[in-house]
Amino acid sequence: MKRLMFLVGLLISLCACASGPQPIPPPKLPYYAWYVGLAAPKHMEVWVETVDVIDQRGLPFFHVFGGVASYTGQVEGWHEGGGKTMPVNNVDLPERLFLRWQSLVEPQAYKIRIPIPQWVRDEMVKPERVFCTGSKKWKDDYRDIISLGMAPGGIVKVWVGGACLKDKEVGRYQAEIEPRGPYLGKSEGKYVPLEPENKAYVEQFGVPYGSW
Repeated sequence: MKRLMFLVGLLISLCACASGPQPIPPPKLPYYAWYVGLAAPKHMEVWVETVDVIDQRGLPFFHVFGGVASYTGQVEGWHEGGGKTMPVNNVDLPERLFLRWQSLVEPQAYKIRIPIPQWVRDEMVKPERVFCTGSKKWKDDYRDIISLGMAPGGIVKVWVGGACLKDKEVGRYQAEIEPRGPYLGKSEGKYVPLEPENKAYVEQFGVPYGSW
């Protein structure tokens, strides 16, 4: 009788464990990961504290990317997407992006929440036949890169593109000043140091606000 009660108790315990939180299944995408790209105009140095994502399932993912960005070949105006990229693994297509960064030439800390329209997610899973100059072959490519361009004054430009496909502009946005300052106030107001080359450029030519 005791053995029977023990077995029943063990069975109930196992059932309870089985009915607990289950692993989140991976997203069903035509590729293993999509990418976030970070960019800024030449000499307009930035330091990205974090890029966070809420995917189309409503799941949050924190600090999927951060650090330095790549820089365009010009100071005024924008390039057409691209930037330093990082794969975002096991995350479904983005519904919202949260970006917080330091504009080092000012210096100023900014933050913004960027809604990603449905047409962008549609583009990200739509194959397009293209001749890829890198491999010199025809292939089915996807616009699986969300690029974020950051400029002084809190300006953010967003594109969606692919390795072999032309970028499409998603929008131009105005970020707000982060009232707590760099690193959410944890650095006592200290910013990442500006590179000497960029510092010298800004001291000589200034910051071309309004060109982005």
